[in-house]
Amino acid sequence: MAKHVEVVAPVPGLVANVVVKKGAKVKQGDPIAVLQSMKMEIPVPSEHSGTVSEILVEAGQEVDIGGVIATIAAE
Repeated sequence: MAKHVEVVAPVPGLVANVVVKKGAKVKQGDPIAVLQSMKMEIPVPSEHSGTVSEILVEAGQEVDIGGVIATIAAE
């Protein structure tokens, strides 16, 4: 059975772009979303390979540090 892991925001900011869709296969290091913080764009990578099971943010949404961006069914 797959273990579900959370992809969290490393910094507070604005979600500039969600790079993947639910059901997408990702590898460790693949970008899940891009945050804008302090006029910089910060990619948020997956820490595990697997399948995106849920996207919890959308472009234009503010997130806090540690806010959950997505969940991944890790392989």
